[in-house]
Amino acid sequence: MPDLETKHDYVAYLAARPQYYTRVSAPFGNVDRQDNTPSDNKVTNAGANLGRILFYDVRLSANNSLACASCHGQQHGFTDPNTFSDGFDGGKTGRHSMSLTNATYYENGRFFWDERARTLEEQVLMPIQDQVEMGMNLFDLEVKLAQTSFYGPLFTEVFGDEAITSDRISRALAQFIRTMVSYESKFDQAFVAGEWDEPNFSAVFTEQEMLGLQLFTGFPGRESQSLGCIACHQTTAFSMDQAHVNGLDGTNAEDQGSGNGFFKSPSLRNIEVGAPYMHDGRLATLMDVVEFYNSGIQRHRILSPDLTRDGRVGGAPVRMNLSQQEKEALVAFLETLTDEKFLVNPIFSDPFAQGTTLSEPPSSSEPPASAGTVSSE
Repeated sequence: MPDLETKHDYVAYLAARPQYYTRVSAPFGNVDRQDNTPSDNKVTNAGANLGRILFYDVRLSANNSLACASCHGQQHGFTDPNTFSDGFDGGKTGRHSMSLTNATYYENGRFFWDERARTLEEQVLMPIQDQVEMGMNLFDLEVKLAQTSFYGPLFTEVFGDEAITSDRISRALAQFIRTMVSYESKFDQAFVAGEWDEPNFSAVFTEQEMLGLQLFTGFPGRESQSLGCIACHQTTAFSMDQAHVNGLDGTNAEDQGSGNGFFKSPSLRNIEVGAPYMHDGRLATLMDVVEFYNSGIQRHRILSPDLTRDGRVGGAPVRMNLSQQEKEALVAFLETLTDEKFLVNPIFSDPFAQGTTLSEPPSSSEPPASAGTVSSE
């Protein structure tokens, strides 16, 4: 059984986002224009609370061994420290599990590295049905949850009656994931009264972090020092503006993403705890990532213009020629985006954490697993 007594105020948590996140004059742009929340599925406390329970419930897998949280751990910024994630029957995913931190901030609203899901509501049901990941038929899932005593009242609280449908499951899961907004990092502490001034940052950041900030963003008045990173990782949510061809591979790579080498990227918030990196987890550390953009971008006929020497699509890859000091400074800045409170905040935690077992027999012949366990087998 999950903890059904504790109710979290997700609406208040989202409302507490600092002004520099949402105001029109926010640095690098207003996050509201990136928000992909549909008008018919706004976050409610009851909906997000239901979504949290579903997110951590192993019943969503065919053999009651895996939950959504199995591949998206809170302590890792809701990604997986493994290069490829373990499926319910011992298989491996084809790509690294993308971080869910700040998933709500991506303007076109598409999900997965290849953007095959048009909305988050569509995306959350795909791993459940995937024959490698969770292997669950949606009709069987509806039946299984309907036979679980605590779900009827929870669905009634959110939707007005106890009918359990895949559409309602997707809506609740999407609401919970959209509450995973990170805004209490060291970077955020540097905004004194929401002002974008150097003295505020100098009082919080080390000299090394300040240099990394200048290189990444072109700190006001120092645009000449900027590498242009903020052009793609926009707003103070540090979310991507769109899918890009980043030159990770040449034209003939086996995995072409959404086609022709285009891949989505997650927010850089909590990236320090989200290793490994890229869609296939090939880069083990943040220094590896920085070095790739410094010297390793490959030629590609439609390479993003932000990564070419002349700002032209498919142009010669840029070579930043960074010193070791500058590379270390960029890593130090990226580490200021780690939100320690977010990584342990109980509103995102496992409601089954007390370690109780499934309260009703599962619908399959498989033996029940601990509902609080995030299994990797």
